[in-house]
Amino acid sequence: MASSSGSSYPVRYLALFGAFVALIYGLVFLTGDKSPTPKLGIDLQGGTRVTLTARTPDGSAPSQDSLRQAQQIIETRVNGLGVSGSEVVIDGQNLVITVPGDDSSQARTLGQTARLYIRPVIQATSPTPPGTPAATDPAAPVDPAAPVDPAAPVDPAAPVDPAAPADPAPQNRPFPAQDPTDPAAPTDTAPAEEPSEQDAGSEPGAAPTESTPDETADAIAEAKALRQSEDPTVQQQAAATIDCSAPDPLQGNDDPALPLVTCSTDGTAVYVLGPSIIDGQQIADASSQFDTQQSRNVVSLSFDAAGGDTWAQFTAANIGQQAAFTLDSKVVSAPVIQGATPSGSATQITGNFTADSARELANTLKYGSLPLSFAASEAETVSATLGLASLEAGLIAGAVGLVLVLLYCLLYYRMLGILTALSLVLSMAAIYGILVLLGRWIDFTLDLAGIAGLIIGIGMTADSFVVFFERIKDEIREGRSFRSAVPRGWARARRTILSGNAVSFIAAAVLYVLAVGQVRGFAFTLGLSTLLDIVIVVLVTWPLVNLASRSEFWSRPSINGLGAVQEIARARKRAAAAKTAVAAGAEKEA
Repeated sequence: MASSSGSSYPVRYLALFGAFVALIYGLVFLTGDKSPTPKLGIDLQGGTRVTLTARTPDGSAPSQDSLRQAQQIIETRVNGLGVSGSEVVIDGQNLVITVPGDDSSQARTLGQTARLYIRPVIQATSPTPPGTPAATDPAAPVDPAAPVDPAAPVDPAAPVDPAAPADPAPQNRPFPAQDPTDPAAPTDTAPAEEPSEQDAGSEPGAAPTESTPDETADAIAEAKALRQSEDPTVQQQAAATIDCSAPDPLQGNDDPALPLVTCSTDGTAVYVLGPSIIDGQQIADASSQFDTQQSRNVVSLSFDAAGGDTWAQFTAANIGQQAAFTLDSKVVSAPVIQGATPSGSATQITGNFTADSARELANTLKYGSLPLSFAASEAETVSATLGLASLEAGLIAGAVGLVLVLLYCLLYYRMLGILTALSLVLSMAAIYGILVLLGRWIDFTLDLAGIAGLIIGIGMTADSFVVFFERIKDEIREGRSFRSAVPRGWARARRTILSGNAVSFIAAAVLYVLAVGQVRGFAFTLGLSTLLDIVIVVLVTWPLVNLASRSEFWSRPSINGLGAVQEIARARKRAAAAKTAVAAGAEKEA
């Protein structure tokens, strides 16, 4: 770049930066929700907090190792959503999840993945309302060997005849037929409506009830004796008497080796399930996508080696039957197996999914089982008053520091300080637009730690200006003019500026990878502002100073503040000339 002495090169760089800023703000105002404000973190806008209380089968205190493992799994889910500003912390025997904004569903969803199992469905019926005599015999089992007509149309608006044989809820609807003899056919399923946003053990808006460890253990033991019995008669009794609207004492504490009588998460069906065949931790991956051929949303999942072999054997032996995905002892989906899935192949769950419900189910399946079961408290609002006060104090401190830096530049560099101020303003404008876009694209939220990273990054940008200007002064001290000193000074300063920013960016990247919580937000904004520092110095500061060096006005020592340096250069020339004259006189005398 030192060789770009033509006046067209600085103008091109400035035009390129102008196009860059125009593109940023074009995306801000013409795409997405068009809101010109970045998303704020918990400490700046407040948020929603949900406390997850660990539950163990015997009512004893959970181990710290189990809590840390559960925290790590939930944080993995948070990180999978991007830099969202969510927090997951251990508080005694609880996990506390805090999410920016007033939407409690995201906080509950983050902690939803608890004890996940896949169980075969033995029987599925509609629940009997409490206190209402059933119109049919609830003990009458559904023949699991009954043929399923996958081509039969289903009218979702048709009323349910209580006297008709049990045809449970939407999750049991068969979808378009596939050849059962085709081993490559995917396992198409129908979901159990949209997964509930409420945790299985808590009613909306209800405060959690306190119970002693002994009472909890007794309630779990009583529920197990009735709902996990291997006696078919007891199973039918449990299916007839279970109240799907009441809190579940067995939530997440069922024994996977025993049968289970339970409800769907939406309370529309009662299931008698066999022992677990696959643990949720054997699910390797799950994702949601839109099937363009069938014009519907689907959830694809794959298993590890052991889980894939088990699933292949199970689907081959149970075509036309249901397999229930249970989360915290509740059925979140009960697909009908329409074809055998070869070992190692992905399988699909299909049904009346929206994009959001498919993504939610995929996330539930993807992150496997937590080592503990949790009961969620009522969502509570976190105030941002303290954060806003801290933000005000931080902004005042940052503004005072910025003003002092600009005053110093104006006093020390004279009019070159104006170029410094202009570069900083353009840098902040670019950063602001980028933060707005990142909030839309990756759910990035700006918190106090992130603001600290931005302030440090802007300070590093000012440091780059100082390095550049001092290299120019070094060139002038050697006797060069302002015009010739600028490209030479840039050539020398460029290497130093790039090296310093490279070190800062590497430090920010390492901190981002190793840190958690707000420290990651600090590292993210520090790395972002470091990259923009290079952009500003190369595309703005250097071209502006280059153009200034070609101006007769800016070349005046009284304007650019380089008069003292030029006087030093002249003094050095006079000293060198005097030394040369003395040497010449000495030679004549000799």
